[in-house]
Amino acid sequence: MAGWTLEPTYSDLAEDFGSLEAVFALQGERLTRDLLSEVVRVQRGGVNYYVKRYVGAGKGLRRYLGKPRVKMEWQNLKRFAKWGIPTAEVVAWGLERRGAAYDRGAMITRELPNTEDLAALAERKDPKLKDRAWVDAVSQQLAGYTRTMHDHRFTHNDLKWRNLLIDDQARIFLIDCPNGEFWRGFWLKYRITKDLACLDKLAKYHLSNTQRLRFYMQYRQCDRLNTADKNRIRHVVRFFEGRE
Repeated sequence: MAGWTLEPTYSDLAEDFGSLEAVFALQGERLTRDLLSEVVRVQRGGVNYYVKRYVGAGKGLRRYLGKPRVKMEWQNLKRFAKWGIPTAEVVAWGLERRGAAYDRGAMITRELPNTEDLAALAERKDPKLKDRAWVDAVSQQLAGYTRTMHDHRFTHNDLKWRNLLIDDQARIFLIDCPNGEFWRGFWLKYRITKDLACLDKLAKYHLSNTQRLRFYMQYRQCDRLNTADKNRIRHVVRFFEGRE
């Protein structure tokens, strides 16, 4: 049994994007590949589209239990859009089952023009990371989007610089969120700390302590730290100790 949806505004691309079979037959530039998935880039009408194809949900019971990774990915990107968090537009999505077992699935997103991930800027030591005004503008956006997620009791769970795109107007976009999930209680607090620690993992090498603290205060919308804030900051800073 297969289910597939193509956004009506892209109906002119139905020949290529209109069914799961057509999507798995697409040829393009392969960007990534692992045992369970691959990403290829195709161009139609002068626009790049990213086709993410999953050929399995994992071994054993993973094929039967829980939500398939591809489904979580497209649902989470749609949540971001609903919450006002800039992200890649989902053009088409769906999956196929064989009996009760997940078999394969895919998702197509439209490119975000003139963007690159923040990790790429860090790797080449881009001068913009030394521009205080640029950093502050990006910090305010990211703090707001992160707070919006967490206010919904939702965490990204892989909120690293490589999953943050920035365009030539210094606008931030959140992408690649197949592991995002809703939490409560202790687990929500723990996952929030993990999100903040993921962001700080590269920030500590490329931003000043003042800029890192300012981001946290923008995130918290506060002018002064309370005891709980100080405790969380200590946990954030130590989160990956011994694991890097």
